[in-house]
Parts: sequence; C-alpha cells; structure tokens
Amino acid sequence: MPSLLNIIAYLSVAGVGVSLGLGLFFLLSTLEDKAAARDSLRQLGELEVEDQRDKDLLAPARDRLIAPAMAALGKAGNRFNPPAYVESIKAKHVQAGITEVGAVERFLAIRVLGFALIPVWLAFVFLLNPLQLSGMLQLILAAIGVAALAVVPNSRLNQSVSLRQKDIQRSLPDVLDLLVICVEAGLGFEQALDRVITNVPGELSNEFARMLGETAAGAARADALRGMQERIDTEEVRSFVLAMIQADSFGVSIGRVLRGQADEMRIKRRQLAQEKAQKAPIKMMIPMVFCVFPALFVVILGPAAIKIANDL
Repeated sequence: MPSLLNIIAYLSVAGVGVSLGLGLFFLLSTLEDKAAARDSLRQLGELEVEDQRDKDLLAPARDRLIAPAMAALGKAGNRFNPPAYVESIKAKHVQAGITEVGAVERFLAIRVLGFALIPVWLAFVFLLNPLQLSGMLQLILAAIGVAALAVVPNSRLNQSVSLRQKDIQRSLPDVLDLLVICVEAGLGFEQALDRVITNVPGELSNEFARMLGETAAGAARADALRGMQERIDTEEVRSFVLAMIQADSFGVSIGRVLRGQADEMRIKRRQLAQEKAQKAPIKMMIPMVFCVFPALFVVILGPAAIKIANDL
C-alpha cells in the first residue's frame, strides 16, 4: 500500500502537470487567435490600416518582442563598452561580411546577456549544485560556464573573420589569373572585374562587385580599392591594392601588373601549402605522445612489468 506521503507527492505532480497543460493550451489558443487576426488583416492589404494595434498585429512576433529587447540590450552594450571596443566590433563585422542592419547591436546585446547570466550560472553551480560536485570539479564546471558566456561570442566572430579571409586568400590567385586573361584579351579593368564577378562567385567577387558599385557611384578607383582592402584586411589583398594604385598613379600597364601579382600570389599559395605540410609532423607528435605511446608502452612493457613484479 502506498503511504500517505507518496499519494500526496503523486497528486502534487499530477496537479502541476495539469496546470502546465492548461497554461500551454490557453497560450496556444491566444497565439492562434492572434495569427487568425493577422491573416485577416493581411487579406485586406488593399485597405489602409489606421489602427496602431492592428498595425502591431501585422508585424511578426520577432519584430514586436525580440527585436526591441535586443535593441535595448544593444544600447546598454554601447553605453557600457569602451568606444574603441565597439569600433573594433564594427570593423570585425565588416571583415566577416556581416552587413545586416543591427548586427552589431545584436552582438553587443548577446555580450551583455552573457555577462548578466554569469552570476546565475555561478549560483546554479555553487548553490544549487544539482550534480553534487565538489572541490576541483565544481570549480572547473564554473570556469567552463563563465568562459563560454564571456568568450564564445568574440571567438565566433573571430572565426567568421578568419574563415572569410582564408576563403579570399585561396581564391585570389585564380581570380587574378582570370583578370590577366581578360585584360590581355582587350577588356578594361572594370570590364574584366565584371567578367570575374559573373564567372567566379564568392566572397572576393562580392567585394569586387561592391568596389565597382562605389566607382559607378562616383568614388575614385583608389578610394574604392582602399575601402575593399579595409573590409578584407589580408596581406595578399593589401599587396594587390597597393600595386593597382601605383599602376593607376604612374600609368603602368595594368596587364603587366596583374600578371606579376598573379605569379606572386600563386607562389605565396604554394609556400603556404608547403609550410602547412612542414608543420604536420610536429602537430602529429602531440596525439602520438599523449595517446599512442602510452598504449604502446602498456602493450609492450605491461607483461614484462607484471612478470618482474611476480618474480620479486
């Protein structure tokens, strides 16, 4: 027979479950009613909606709830972070190819939210301690959570910048080869860039398209090239931009400069591949020393150590 305490516990769990179910049912019903109202208002698209509440209902929940909260957190991040740090974050977003409006504010909001959650995480680990950890394990778990909340946003942004820069570095020699072919075939520099943009999609082609757009809007070619260099910020692109600006300033043949740049970039790419190949044996030593060698020592020296221990 179950005891009275067990019956009370079962009834409590059942009551909590029923309460959660009813709350979820009413919440879903409310959302369904709001969705039906939004659909009805969208069907009246030819009529002008004058009521501000109806206009708010037409907007999705993300724009009505999440976006204002993230904007408020982003303003707090702008206020409490140093101006130099905010400017560096803006530059990294540009170098990562993130041009969406409000991306920097969302990043700062995530940073503020992460630092705000650090005390919650510490209270969860040290006060609640659901895993019943103690000593060094508890400190390690707390440190991992704090590092994740404080470092992960910056590391993800830096990773995006690095991946984009590596993609541009890999594609630059091939793009320069195509530019050389187009220029030597009789096309101008802008026409050659347009042909490259059409035939070689990628991040570098997107930057060339933006540069052409700036020159078409009235910017000087040198200023457009410098802007592309700041958005990419790699040594190879910096060398290419400097060579093109000098060729444009001194009247040197662009085809000859492009051919020299293409040869140089191809040599750099080969040297980079050779450098990575030379580093591979050194990097392989770490798993070999800590993973492979201990297992070999156990297999080879283990029987001998057991025999010596038995003999002694």
